[in-house]
Amino acid sequence: MPETINGTIDRVTFHNPQNGFAVLRVALRGRHDLITVVGSVAAVTAGEHLEATGAWTVDAEHGPQFRADQIRTSHPASPEGIERYLASGAIRSIGPQLAARIVAMFKEQTLEVFDKHSDMLRHVRGIGQKRLQRIRTSWREQQEVRRIMLFLQEYGLGSGGRAVRIYRTYGEEAVSVIKSNPYQLADDVRGIGFKTADELAGRLGIQRDASERVRAGVRYALQQLTLEGHCGYPTRGLLAKAAELLEVSESLVEQAVNQEVAAKNLVLETQQNEPWLFLPALHASEVGVAQSVRRLANGAHPLPRIDVAAALEWVQKRLEIQLSESQQEAIRTVCSRKVVVITGGPGVGKTTLVKSVLEIFAAKKLTCVLAAPTGRAAKRLAETTQRTAKTVHRLLEFDPATGDFRRNQRQPLVGDLFVLDETSMVDVVLGNQFLRAVPPQACVVLVGDADQLPSVGPGTLLRDLIESEVVPVVRLREIFRQSARSRIVVAARDVNLGQLPSLDAGEELEDFYFVEAEDPPAIQGLIVRLVSQRIPDRFGLNPLSDIQVLAPMHRGLLGSHQLNELLQGVLNPPEDSKTEIERFGVKFRVGDRVIQTENNYQRDVFNGDLGFIEKINRVEQEATVNFDGKSVTYDFADMDELSLAYVLSIHKSQGSEYPCVIVPLHAQHYMMLRRNLLYTAITRGKRLVVLVGTRGALRMAVQRQDTHSRCTALVGRLKQA
Repeated sequence: MPETINGTIDRVTFHNPQNGFAVLRVALRGRHDLITVVGSVAAVTAGEHLEATGAWTVDAEHGPQFRADQIRTSHPASPEGIERYLASGAIRSIGPQLAARIVAMFKEQTLEVFDKHSDMLRHVRGIGQKRLQRIRTSWREQQEVRRIMLFLQEYGLGSGGRAVRIYRTYGEEAVSVIKSNPYQLADDVRGIGFKTADELAGRLGIQRDASERVRAGVRYALQQLTLEGHCGYPTRGLLAKAAELLEVSESLVEQAVNQEVAAKNLVLETQQNEPWLFLPALHASEVGVAQSVRRLANGAHPLPRIDVAAALEWVQKRLEIQLSESQQEAIRTVCSRKVVVITGGPGVGKTTLVKSVLEIFAAKKLTCVLAAPTGRAAKRLAETTQRTAKTVHRLLEFDPATGDFRRNQRQPLVGDLFVLDETSMVDVVLGNQFLRAVPPQACVVLVGDADQLPSVGPGTLLRDLIESEVVPVVRLREIFRQSARSRIVVAARDVNLGQLPSLDAGEELEDFYFVEAEDPPAIQGLIVRLVSQRIPDRFGLNPLSDIQVLAPMHRGLLGSHQLNELLQGVLNPPEDSKTEIERFGVKFRVGDRVIQTENNYQRDVFNGDLGFIEKINRVEQEATVNFDGKSVTYDFADMDELSLAYVLSIHKSQGSEYPCVIVPLHAQHYMMLRRNLLYTAITRGKRLVVLVGTRGALRMAVQRQDTHSRCTALVGRLKQA
């Protein structure tokens, strides 16, 4: 027979906002000791009244507890409960001391004052007009978020960890918007995908063959393909994928596709002799790149007529260097052609070549503009050239008011020579935004290593430009003598050629090592010792700022998720609860190394930016992250934009260099072990690269080429243009 208990929540030991699972310490009426209640609840805060229905059980590890089938919470009624509720951080800008002063003044009427007479809070010491406005906003948001959470839980979707974002997207109309078209969630709210929206739609009574469901499913299927790097996809293949996903007939999917094309939500176009479908933004990006390349390749070169031979002699004397024949040929090309691609691996002199080109152009009083896709790549470009370099996003000047860049074809950038470094990691969208903003009289030099992994975003911009043969391509292959002494450079070249690198280490300190270990726990232990002790002791490197572990995958014992937790525990153990919060299943601590995982133009931080958490403010429910000297504030609800960065995926490391790189290699990574993945990882290390794992996994990675091709139409568009 189920039992019902009533009490006050003294402490929230654990609560997962994604599925609602909670472990609560509760004070029951008539009992002096606290009991443990375990169950699922949408939203919960210390101090609230609890009513739970369930049964008493005895857990083997934790002892007696009340396992609840149903938990209902409500605002506390007693002054003590209200004070505990406010002091817990339920309302932004109210900490324990202010909570005590508020309750001392208003007692049992405190929450009624919040609800109906909030102006009266101005009478409390410490509450001015600005703080009052923050309190009002937070109280209103908290009430609405709780309503959304309860609505989602009612339809079996747990508590909805994205309820705050739903509220900020739709405001007080959130529940009515969701009821009228739950698929809008997938389109409008970051972090909510089609599957969640589809599950909710089913429980709201929307039929599986409903037009809005199939149309939303078609868009979702194409969006998933863009996450694999495709810019468009053959219609026949998309119909099959969408039909399988939605469990409906292909004829029904075809009707939905026609409706989406008519509504201009999709673009239908013949490519490679068959119909393809594109999302409009990606179609426009491919077309835009082709048009920009044609526009920039035509017209007079900005460099006045010069004696190139004399310029080559002059720049070699000025920089005290000896350019190779391929470097000299590259300079001749840049001096005569307006769009040029320069590609090559590490140690072949790309940096020296860029510096030489910049010297020649600057000597003729031409304006040179340098850019790279990430902050670290831009910083490295600035250091190696001794000139200002910006990220592409900052160069293009994002305008939050319009949601677009200020710099475009109508308001172009100012300059004569534009150098874009690390072009291999530029996707087709960013490539289009950059190229359309270059003025027509300027010339563009695109520098990158075409053998690295393709961009994280859709397209293969650099490879497509090379394959199209519509712009001159200079390939630098000769490794310079100084670079040839680096085992990192030699190992990278060997891997790129499909050869196993030399694994023998001499007595002297080297810059490339292979440390053998057979099973995942042993590899884990080795990585921890290397990061925390052996490398800092032997090479004098800082484990928090100089050493970067790069994992081939996210999951598994040797994936980035588990290794991050492991290294966080060793390098930044918890001090107290005030310096740690848990959000979206991740514990964040002051001092943690973190990475921004998506572009946020409002905060002026971008996918791949690395920083350190410098402050956690529980009262204001904010965390502050320092990105290379710039402090950026995050609401706790937005911290899913951040991930721990003691370990990164190799894909996330593109465009960056680190003093030391450690790479685990094991058959556990079988799906991802490819030549270009290992090559990219090795080329991220500047002073030291350590591979840890099995020889079999290393051999597999070297021998297997990436056979996954991305569906893009850019080569054809470039040729037509």
